[in-house]
Amino acid sequence: MSGPERVRVVLESKLVQRAVIAVIVINAITIGCETSAYLMAQVGGLLHAVDRIALAIFTVEIAARLYAYRKSFFADPWNWFDAAIVAIALVPASGPTSVLRSLRILRALRLVSAVPSMRRVVGALLTALPGMASIIGLLVLMIYIAAVISTKLFGELVPDRFADLPRSLFTLFQIMTGDDWGNVAQEVMEHKPWAWVFFIVYILMSTFVALNLFIAVVVNAMHETEPSPAETRAQSELEEVKQELAAVNAKLDQLLTREPTPAARKGP
Repeated sequence: MSGPERVRVVLESKLVQRAVIAVIVINAITIGCETSAYLMAQVGGLLHAVDRIALAIFTVEIAARLYAYRKSFFADPWNWFDAAIVAIALVPASGPTSVLRSLRILRALRLVSAVPSMRRVVGALLTALPGMASIIGLLVLMIYIAAVISTKLFGELVPDRFADLPRSLFTLFQIMTGDDWGNVAQEVMEHKPWAWVFFIVYILMSTFVALNLFIAVVVNAMHETEPSPAETRAQSELEEVKQELAAVNAKLDQLLTREPTPAARKGP
């Protein structure tokens, strides 16, 4: 087994993967603790030391993966993601780049690439982006139509909320999030009691329908990206066959190395 293959086996072992996850979690906690003036006064040196050790571990891990996978390292987008996060952390946090020090918490995002279940969720979200874009376009169209209608109907009655199109768009976005929509509706209903019809229809269309569509698209994408039980069984059976073939090849190699040469068979 060559050097890169040995390093690859070590990196892919569960012990190393769990250790990396533990370092990511500990580093995220220590970076959060650095926001406390009290903790920095008490154990600031320890927190900085843990941060430097974690950065060193991440750097060594990325270097080992580059050595083990060579060109195939760049074929995986998650490797690019991890390398970019570590590269940002290596930039000196002084002078013009001092703002990058606050970006160290981005190392916590490495949990996404380290935990397979998180990778599946992110992959499902990326797969769902085209469908989500269509829903967002529909939602924007609905809000725009409602903003034009509300500006015409309520602009003169409640100018603080619906005086012009930008203000109406902001108010309707606020209502869509469920923030203080009852008070907005009461202000308008003091002048037009039937205005509750407009607000209820708008909330039903923009919030409940759009939200359910978003959830449906994401769940469907997750079902498509997650392997079925049959595929999982087939994959496990394939792995077993590979292991058996590897064992057979190893035994054949041993037999071939033990088989005497023709000269040895003839003897002196």
